[in-house]
Amino acid sequence: MKNLKMYEPSDKMVTLIKDNYSVLQALGSFGINLGFGDKTVSETCQMNGVDTYTFLAVVNYTINGYGDFENEKFEEGASSGIEQISVPTLLHYLKASHTYYLDFQLPFIRRELQESISEDDALGMLIMKFYDEYAQEIRRHMKYEEKTLFPYVESLLEGRPKNDYNIETFSKHHEQTDKKLRELKLMIIKYLPADALRNNQLTATLYDIYNNEEWLRQHAEVEDHIFTPAIKRLERMTKKDDVSKTLSSMVLKGDQDNGEMLSDREKDVVIGVVQGLLNKEIADRLCISINTVITHRRNIARKLQIHSPAGLTIYAIVNGLVDISSVKLL
Repeated sequence: MKNLKMYEPSDKMVTLIKDNYSVLQALGSFGINLGFGDKTVSETCQMNGVDTYTFLAVVNYTINGYGDFENEKFEEGASSGIEQISVPTLLHYLKASHTYYLDFQLPFIRRELQESISEDDALGMLIMKFYDEYAQEIRRHMKYEEKTLFPYVESLLEGRPKNDYNIETFSKHHEQTDKKLRELKLMIIKYLPADALRNNQLTATLYDIYNNEEWLRQHAEVEDHIFTPAIKRLERMTKKDDVSKTLSSMVLKGDQDNGEMLSDREKDVVIGVVQGLLNKEIADRLCISINTVITHRRNIARKLQIHSPAGLTIYAIVNGLVDISSVKLL
C-alpha cells in the first residue's frame, strides 16, 4: 500500500524502514550497512559514500512512483531531475541487486520449494524442473546486462563510447522475465497436492515467490524509468547524438485465466510437445502444415497462459492428456 510520502534527505533513515520494510534490500544494494542509529538519510548516505539524490530517487520511485524521469525533456540548458542522478551510484546498485538475486534469492527459493515437495512426487519434480528453467532464464537475462550493458555504461563514463551499441539496443533485449514466475505460482496453487505440513511449507514458499515478483517489478522499473533515461542523457553528453526513441516500459500483466477450452486438435499438439516432438514432426503426425502447428501453439499459450514445454507437461498430466509414467523426468 502506498503511503504517498515523498522522502527527503532530512528524514531519519530508520523512518524509511519503519514505513516500508522493502527498503532494507535496497540498502544492501547501495552498500549501506545497518547500525546507522538516528542519522538522517543524507548523513547515512554520506557515511557510506552513496549519492543521496540517487538513493532517494530509487526509493521514492519504487515505493510511490515519484519521479517521472522517463518523460523528462532533454533540452539544452534546461535543468532536470535526471541531471542529478549519479550513474556510478545507480550502476553499483544494479550490479549489487543482480548479485543478491542470483547468488542468494534464487537458490533460497529453490531450497524452500525442494523442502516442500516429496521426493517421490513426480508432479512436484516437474515443478522443480520448471523452476530451474525460470532461474536459468533470469540468470541469462541478468548476465546479458552484466556482459554487455554495464561495460557499455562504464565506457560512457570513461568518455570512450562504443559506436556499435546504445541504450536502444538494450531495450530490444530487455524482455519480460516475469512470465515463467506467474506460471510457477499457478502450477503450485492449482496442481501441487500436499499434506498439512507440506501445505504450510508451500504457502510460505509462495509468499516468498510473490515477494520476489514484486522485487523484479521494482528492479525493472528502476532500469526502465531511472537508469535508461540517465544513460540516454549520458549518451547525449558523450556522443552528441539526438536519441529520439524512448524505451517502452515492461508491462507486468496480472495473472490471467480466461477459461477457454482447448480444441481436440490443440490437445493433440500439446501431447506432441510433451512427447518432445519438433513442430515438423507434429505436423507430419497430424497431417497439417508447420504454420498450422505454430498457430495452434500460439493459441494454446494464449488460452492457458503457459509458454513452456515444462508447463504444458504439467497441464497435460493434470488434465489426463498423458500418463505421468510415460513422461521422462529430467
